[in-house]
Amino acid sequence: MKYVYTAVFSLEPDTKETYNVDFPDLPGCHTFGENLSEALEMAQDALCLMLYDMEQENRAIPAATPPSKIKVYGNDFVTAISVDTEFYRRFYETKLVKKTLNIPMWLNESAVRANINFSSVLQEALKSHLQIQE
Repeated sequence: MKYVYTAVFSLEPDTKETYNVDFPDLPGCHTFGENLSEALEMAQDALCLMLYDMEQENRAIPAATPPSKIKVYGNDFVTAISVDTEFYRRFYETKLVKKTLNIPMWLNESAVRANINFSSVLQEALKSHLQIQE
């Protein structure tokens, strides 16, 4: 699933380089970076992990507040951060799951004679059926 959430970036006054990042719509979703580039990257990671966990636990995912609706002060600023939890899932959930299925004997014998890789064919068929493109 693709999401876009607003993040608040706050420059750490002591360092003048480190940014703290907070997602107002997602309590507990915070991170930081030693510089702006790292803070942006860490913001994407934190957001994606938070939303992925919420999906896995079937928790309600709150609506995102538009950047224009979030007030900031001083040197703080807001920006939209986008993530794709489906991409994350495909990249990190590579563990194989064993499935038992039933097919007619004649089909099994034909496939064995043709040296068909059942797992590969099933994966391809499922991706096609679910319209998943890699």
